[in-house]
Amino acid sequence: MKNLQKKEKNLNQLIEKLNNLNVSYSQFGFDNKSLEKENNLIKLEKEKLIRKNEEFIREHKYLSERVKKLENELKNKKEVEKKFSEDINDLNQETQSLVDEIEKWQM
Repeated sequence: MKNLQKKEKNLNQLIEKLNNLNVSYSQFGFDNKSLEKENNLIKLEKEKLIRKNEEFIREHKYLSERVKKLENELKNKKEVEKKFSEDINDLNQETQSLVDEIEKWQM
């Protein structure tokens, strides 16, 4: 983001310099149209970079949300797995207790 702001600042400074050059060098017969053309090209590139940056920002936001969603799913699955393991342990203990009771009554 800082890089984009720096480029924008540099572009604005360049545009201002070009505008100053147009005024100061017009008396020397420089082609103002080519400078305006270059200025327009720079503006178009700036707009293109801004759109690309906005696209990257949207993509980053989407991916960040997706990562959070996946982390939550993983957390939920781990909780379910933990609960399942606890239930299995409880059933094992209950089964062992029942087996002990059966053995006790068979004696």
